[in-house]
Amino acid sequence: MVLKYKATLLEKGLAEATINRRLASVKALVDFARKIGKCDFTLQDIKGEKVHSYRDTTGISADSFKALLTIPNRSTLKGKRDYALLLLLWGNALRRGEVASANIEDLDLEAGTLKIRGKGRGTQAEIITLGTKAIIALSEWLKARGETDRQPLFTSTHKGYWGERLSTTSIYKIVRDSAHRAGVEKVISPHRIRHSSITTALDKTDGNVRKVQKLSRHANQKGITEVLDSLV
Repeated sequence: MVLKYKATLLEKGLAEATINRRLASVKALVDFARKIGKCDFTLQDIKGEKVHSYRDTTGISADSFKALLTIPNRSTLKGKRDYALLLLLWGNALRRGEVASANIEDLDLEAGTLKIRGKGRGTQAEIITLGTKAIIALSEWLKARGETDRQPLFTSTHKGYWGERLSTTSIYKIVRDSAHRAGVEKVISPHRIRHSSITTALDKTDGNVRKVQKLSRHANQKGITEVLDSLV
């Protein structure tokens, strides 16, 4: 039955990773059933599909990211928002979902920290330390925006969607469009910026993996955020 199920998934043209996740779920269920005495067989002989890596997930250089930062028109509200958003993505290697879910009440400009809800942590918040440039940019964005504390940190500036939380798709488009206008040839995404930030931090700390693992996840990592901050 499972082999037929796998064949059906292949016929549908699903990605190898998707097929493997679904097979893993079925195998986990059977393993649990066997442990509690509901069946006497396993599915260990059912093999997953070989995953072929086809996406270029390499990042961009600090110089290329500098070019992105020249694109937002910081005399406009949208430009102030986009500039602050880009600095936050770079300086703290954040995922776009973490940026999208942040609220103004999570931000402490005086302490230079932000509470984020990391991937796989549910509603549990972590405090991260922001770079000086990001703090200034966020302050300018919020001052120009003039909103109260109980609001999303990043919102739409479009008249038809004014004040609505900026979606992860919108954040992706802001990054992609900024890179395109800056003349960066490859398609740039928030994930690429995250990858680039982490790689750059490794280079600047002589490969100190232990320290970089804590990048954007602990309030005492001021040193790394300032290193990244200084490059742009």
